[in-house]
Amino acid sequence: MTTFATHLECARCAMFYELDTIQQTCARDGGPLLVRYDLRRVHDALAPEALRARAPSLWRYRELLPVGRDEHVVSLGESMTPLLAAARLGRALAMPRLQVKDEGLLPTATFKARGAAVGVSRAKELGVTTLALPTAGNAGAAWAAYGARAGIRVVVVMPETTPQVIQRETAAYGADVWLVPGSIADAGAVVRKACAEHGWYDASTLKEPYRVEGKKTMGFEVAEQLGWTLPDVIVYPTGGGVGLIGMWKAFAELREVGWLAAGATTRFVAAQAAGCAPIVRAFEEGADESVPWPDPVTFAAGIRVPKALGDFLVLRALRESGGAAVAVSDDDIAAHMRLAGEREGMLVCPEGAAALAAAARLRREGWIRDGERVVVFNTGSGLKYAESLQGGAPRPLAPGSLPS
Repeated sequence: MTTFATHLECARCAMFYELDTIQQTCARDGGPLLVRYDLRRVHDALAPEALRARAPSLWRYRELLPVGRDEHVVSLGESMTPLLAAARLGRALAMPRLQVKDEGLLPTATFKARGAAVGVSRAKELGVTTLALPTAGNAGAAWAAYGARAGIRVVVVMPETTPQVIQRETAAYGADVWLVPGSIADAGAVVRKACAEHGWYDASTLKEPYRVEGKKTMGFEVAEQLGWTLPDVIVYPTGGGVGLIGMWKAFAELREVGWLAAGATTRFVAAQAAGCAPIVRAFEEGADESVPWPDPVTFAAGIRVPKALGDFLVLRALRESGGAAVAVSDDDIAAHMRLAGEREGMLVCPEGAAALAAAARLRREGWIRDGERVVVFNTGSGLKYAESLQGGAPRPLAPGSLPS
């Protein structure tokens, strides 16, 4: 590996932290830490054309990732995901230039593999032996899988309402899985106490600096797949918001390195469920941070997050990009799961369907304009939510009869 990472910086107060020691959040104000790079050296050392000779995986961007040595890379084969034109779905939603970035084709069938790959690799590099995290959906499964690959013990605490498939998958990777009543906030409180008691590494969202570095590779891939330009709009299902923060960070780094085409910008949209929409409320009220959502309810488990540690960064990215935040109903989510399956053969997860529903609403309202290129993120395979799949019920066929 060749990395140009130099240090960690608090996202709130810009306090400096050394890279090669275990750091969680800022000691001064509790803010999340972000990895910073010597971007001038990246510019001098690498041209974007050089990426063509590299394997199509997130590690192709190694200069802008924080892992220092090859032997510390923990990989399950996380390849680039396709950016699919969705012409039939786009016609149904009046967005002829609609594209879907399908993260369900990654290991563990979700975008969480990106954050886990880089996060676990750095944990291994730093000598971590046990890590713990709360999860409302797929993060626990991904970190369990990569932890198993690395030989690191993983403890996962999840709400008892987490989909059964994900509960069983996480345990199948050998993680210690604990169920608690309530939301991911309640699971997070348990993890904080356990890490303080046992000295474990807290891998909660933005409680360590490296998950966001894996997630930002979504932004690198979109830019590369579009010829180092950007779509007019990116719609992203937002719970903890790490992927949106990561892409915002990725585009800033690409601009400074000089890889993005002149004037390339995108408007970010945070899609949330109406039953758990703290960022939407904060955005609409002009607040800098969200207030915890009192009773989060949605079957889109991955965005059932009552308050994100990095909400202030999500809101900053939305406002700086001229973006928006949209809440959609569970009925609308279910309808768009079915529409994506029937029109495109895409088995999108509820969170991805929430992003589609948000895009459809913004198009109806005219916020998404005629002819704009829109990229919607499907963050995981619908198979992870088997109990929530939409479609007509199979019908019995009597012996000797034929379908009509």
